[in-house]
Amino acid sequence: MPAQDITVEIAYATPERQVILELQVADAAVPREVVANSNIDTYFPEIDKQLCDIGIFGKAIRPGQTLENGDRIEIYRPLLADPKEVRKRRAAEGMRMKKGGGKEEVETGSKAN
Repeated sequence: MPAQDITVEIAYATPERQVILELQVADAAVPREVVANSNIDTYFPEIDKQLCDIGIFGKAIRPGQTLENGDRIEIYRPLLADPKEVRKRRAAEGMRMKKGGGKEEVETGSKAN
């Protein structure tokens, strides 16, 4: 039985711009190869198609994973700050995030009666 083409998307976004490319690929295509052969870098030249982190619908790809019809390959931007380091720094400063995103002092010690 001959290989059939499937339709997949490649998505990348910055705070200013989002591009989703629709591509026809062989049904046994590997996500990394599809990204490498795409022209997403014409829209975003900063993307290193060989080394960028990618996933399918928000989940990291597995080694040897093939694509299914309708899959969306997402290219992830590098984190600006390591979340663990941000939490450590906030704890060291005695700060925590309030509901809604503002900063709130953490009360320390006990109150005298």
